[in-house]
Amino acid sequence: MGVEFAFGGLKSVPYISLRVAGQLTREQKTAIAKEFAETLERIAGKPKSATYLVFDEVARENWAQGEKLLG
Repeated sequence: MGVEFAFGGLKSVPYISLRVAGQLTREQKTAIAKEFAETLERIAGKPKSATYLVFDEVARENWAQGEKLLG
């Protein structure tokens, strides 16, 4: 998933790198970010405002499963 690093006055903050095949809408990204932030706050005690999430949208033609391209 990601790594934790020191930032400002916080001991550590969550950094999440999410790679997906294809594109997500802004609404989907907002919902995903909300879920990650809420989960990390609830389970790991990390403030929502300290969670960083990077979306890496990769064209399906650049992904393969086995010998078959997805796009």
